[in-house]
Amino acid sequence: MPAEPAVLVGVSLPHLPQHVVEEYLDELAALVETAGGRPRHRVIQVRDRLDAATYIGKGKAEEVAALCKAEGLRLAVFDDELSPAQVRNLEKILGVRVCDRTAVILDIFARRARTRESRTQVELAQYTYLLPRLTRAWGHLSRQAGGIGTRGVGETQLETDRRVIRKRIALLTEHLREIAVSREVQARRRRDTFEVALVGYTNAGKSSLMNRLTSARVKVEDRLFATLDTTFRRMPLQGVQQEVLLIDTVGFVRKLPHNLVASFRSTLEQVREADLLLHVVDASHPTFEEQAGTTLKLLDELAMGELPTLTVLNKIDRAPEGVLARAKGLYPDHVAVSALSGEGLEGLKSAIASAAKLHAKGEVLEVPYDRWPDFLPYRNRFTILREVYGDESVRVTLRGRESDVEEVRSALGLEKP
Repeated sequence: MPAEPAVLVGVSLPHLPQHVVEEYLDELAALVETAGGRPRHRVIQVRDRLDAATYIGKGKAEEVAALCKAEGLRLAVFDDELSPAQVRNLEKILGVRVCDRTAVILDIFARRARTRESRTQVELAQYTYLLPRLTRAWGHLSRQAGGIGTRGVGETQLETDRRVIRKRIALLTEHLREIAVSREVQARRRRDTFEVALVGYTNAGKSSLMNRLTSARVKVEDRLFATLDTTFRRMPLQGVQQEVLLIDTVGFVRKLPHNLVASFRSTLEQVREADLLLHVVDASHPTFEEQAGTTLKLLDELAMGELPTLTVLNKIDRAPEGVLARAKGLYPDHVAVSALSGEGLEGLKSAIASAAKLHAKGEVLEVPYDRWPDFLPYRNRFTILREVYGDESVRVTLRGRESDVEEVRSALGLEKP
């Protein structure tokens, strides 16, 4: 299918300067290209507030319509999520298909989902997005031969009534709940491992780093969202007896659709089980601070902001000297590497090994005999290394998540030894 020629549209508001909108449209262009489109023009409208009916105002919409007609454009992509009414109004004025950033991201995920779990997650996100948009005004999309924003469930399900789609959403939600239960069982089996999760903005180099640190052959592309499915690989570390697992995860992006985050929650829950997060930052990117901030914000929203984290400044071989110096200044506790050249990888391995050895020492709980029955329900969360029975208490040396240890201490009223 030939690439769809598209115009990209953004709005500059009082709190959103035009140069920032330009950066957002740069990323939107990369998203559209990843989805199989061909961005040919971009339009930025300066407004005090968004127009409720057309997002950019009727006058500007008519200008975009003239541009589309003159240049033979068939698609208009807006940088923010549009309401169903805005899409209907814009399509009437523009005379071309209209979609927003959310639809493009969902389209990319539909293309790249490979496993049953990721396909289920994407399908759920698509249905949730499409449900409020199932109106007669969208009927013309069913006659399109695909296209960005309609791939996957798009063409056929737009003709399906809301009742059937709600039933499908409920079924997919139940499937993901079952997957989450299965994941919890698998996590319990890995209690004696040290798990390191790679997190970061999409295209920051997480998969390349994983390939360098392990024997993995994760597919690497210079495209957004090259990785959707979580990958586990053993990571051999000299001097570390405990098994170390490295986990590659889906990348984040600004304005990531909330229904997509919700759908991928079961996948991202694996990050919560990690003993260490490697926050991979593309130090060569001019807006690396915002990208890093987006990742940290999403981790906070997923209740993962308190996990032990090591910042990894990647692509230092490509980073301009001034940008790299700024990155190092912003993240004093960092490791600087290049997954491409291998520079700095030994230092990263050493940092991971130090964290793993500290974790392997285990924690000590002094549990009084009268609190022992209260401790037993928590027991299967940990790997018990040693138990010493004293006159008034049991001294338990165990290994497990720091959060679990603190929960037991709090529940039983135990003090640190």
